[in-house]
Amino acid sequence: MIRAVSDSDHAAIWAILEPVIRAGETLAVPRDLNRDDALALWLSPERTVRVLEEDGAVLGIFYIRANQSGGGRHVANAGYVTAQHATGRGVARRMCAASLDLARELSFSAMQYNLVISTNSRAVRLWQTMGFAIVGTLPKAFVHPEAGPVDAFVMHRLL
Repeated sequence: MIRAVSDSDHAAIWAILEPVIRAGETLAVPRDLNRDDALALWLSPERTVRVLEEDGAVLGIFYIRANQSGGGRHVANAGYVTAQHATGRGVARRMCAASLDLARELSFSAMQYNLVISTNSRAVRLWQTMGFAIVGTLPKAFVHPEAGPVDAFVMHRLL
């Protein structure tokens, strides 16, 4: 079930975010980001945030926000994190599908991902199957903790 975030979800959200932040492989945030700052970022007022819950457990979190202001406000941006123990179970696909529906409900006409790390091949493939195209490559735009500087993709789709 996809639902809005409640205050009681904060511990579960941090449990999902922390290992991904510490790994430093997919999110462009400091690897030493603390709990309060991570929650403030992910739950900031300009974001519409949802969790995917199954059998009472939060398995993923995603947000939608305007990618830009003014003339770019009609394009949504989104971010997703799946609990490590839930990978390979379709959680990211379900969150993406729900985010596309939510973006339409919020009157966005397109969605753009600004920094999809090229080494995150599972995500790149998934977003492509969800109708996103790579519309740009940012050479060496992300410093991966093991691979060093790697490309990042800008991905886009109309709604």
